[in-house]
Formats: sequence, structure tokens, C-alpha cells
Amino acid sequence: MFDDLRDLYQEIIIERARHPRHAKRPLRADREAKGDNPLCGDRLTLWLAHTPEGRIAEAGFEAKGCAISLASADLMAEAVVGLTPEEAEMLADAVQHLARTGEAKELPPALAERFETLLPLGGVHEFPSRVKCATLAWHALRAALGRKDEEASA
Repeated sequence: MFDDLRDLYQEIIIERARHPRHAKRPLRADREAKGDNPLCGDRLTLWLAHTPEGRIAEAGFEAKGCAISLASADLMAEAVVGLTPEEAEMLADAVQHLARTGEAKELPPALAERFETLLPLGGVHEFPSRVKCATLAWHALRAALGRKDEEASA
């Protein structure tokens, strides 16, 4: 059973890295952050577009890096659409915890469903050198939410 689950997670990571769905700049981007992992060379630029009410309307990215880094950025860009900045911060915190420990944090029901799609990122906890790959996009998200054009590092 565990091997089947691991295989499924690997398939999701590989598919998202090869065919990212959100690897583009949103037309109405109003926030930008750059992420850099100097240890392995992963780099990305993240863009967010917000609704007039302040929710994330769209997220997109441009990246060069390993499969985990690319897949994480693509999964993140999908998961945060429709969230408030506060909800996106909560989700980022939960993903970073997952990547470091392999354990899920308890989240409000609206975020818990989105978090389930991010569970493939939990496999990196077994490989400490890859945690930064999985969390780079999430660091960039926090930077984009905090201050326009802020530099982020994993």
C-alpha cells in the first residue's frame, strides 16, 4: 500500500514538472517575488493577481529547477487561487511543515481540502536536501504577499 502511494506521489510530481499548468505570468499581476535556492540552482519568479476584495485571483510562475521545485510551484499556484492572503499564509505554513516532517497540520475545512492536493510534497521529508526544493515557491509566495518584489530564498 505504501509503495503504491509513493508511486502515485512520484507520478504527480513528474507530471506537474513536465507539464505545469500555471507556468505563465497572469495578465493582471499586481505582486511579484523571486525565489532562489543557491545550493541547487532552483530559481523562480512568482506573480499574483488579486481581486478587488483582496483574494488571490490568479497565480503564475516562471522557473528553472528540479522536478520537485517545478511541481511544487505549479501545485502552489493552483492551490492558492481564491484564498485571502491570510489563508494562503496558513497553507504555506502547513506545506512547509509537511515538507520538513511528513506530517499534516490541522487546517480549517476550506483549506484542508486544498491541502490534500499538496500531500505529494510530503515525501521530501525523507530527503532533507530536497526540502528547500519543495518549499522555494512557498517562500516566494510569502514574499509576494508581504511586500511587492521582495527577494525570497529557501
